[in-house]
Amino acid sequence: MRTDTIETFDGYGLGLRTPHYQAFLDTDVPVDFLEIISENFMVDGGRPLYVLDAIREKYPVVMHGVSMSIGRVDGVDHDYLQRLKKLALRARPLWVSDHLCWTGYGGFNSHDLLPLPYTEDVLNLVCENVRLAQDVLERPLLLENPSSYVSFQHDELTEWGFLSEVCRRTGCFLLLDVNNVYVSANNHCFDALEFLAGVPHERVRQIHLAGHSVGGDGMLIDTHDEAVSDPVWSLYKTARGYLAEVATMIERDDFIPPLHALLAELELARSYVP
Repeated sequence: MRTDTIETFDGYGLGLRTPHYQAFLDTDVPVDFLEIISENFMVDGGRPLYVLDAIREKYPVVMHGVSMSIGRVDGVDHDYLQRLKKLALRARPLWVSDHLCWTGYGGFNSHDLLPLPYTEDVLNLVCENVRLAQDVLERPLLLENPSSYVSFQHDELTEWGFLSEVCRRTGCFLLLDVNNVYVSANNHCFDALEFLAGVPHERVRQIHLAGHSVGGDGMLIDTHDEAVSDPVWSLYKTARGYLAEVATMIERDDFIPPLHALLAELELARSYVP
């Protein structure tokens, strides 16, 4: 188990998205940090890296990935980890995060965050992959709880119990996505408050807030195309009761509004913290 730590960072940030690049470059936007999608900048040159270098001089950055596939049965891709490490050396992020999921097998990437069964065998696999990733990157990871639309008959642990055990065995940290807690709780009929109470609060370094959509069957879909809903704000307030210092971020990936609208939403997040 790694003994490295990640210092807490008590701030409010946004995801760096293309429509807002110029505003962040040209003006002093009132955010404490920006989150980049790692894969968008894992390139050899061009405008993405130019933007990243300029942004990094003005704002602290965190890196958030969607393709590590930490639950892959054939192990995390070494080439991916080396390219991610190269980017981290350039971006100098506060931390690097990805999701508790798998995304593909044998070189195929589904570009979806696919669910894992919460069993002892899968726990051992995930822990092995986390240790490998942390050794290559030479830093602890943050793992995010994903939204979920199916569950497995042979689950042996709750999701929060599984995450807690991964943290204990590997020394990794958590990115707590409050919207994903709400989405999964609705879809699988568990108590979102029990989830928030059950994760290891001392390992949480970042919170995600986002909006979701409602499917025709009442299932919630984590689409990141709406403002944060009232029930998610309520869960966020509860989560902040457990977390004195944590980085909070608004995610929006579709129907991206003007920057001032996201900043207003970020101010709302600040208002929920005493």
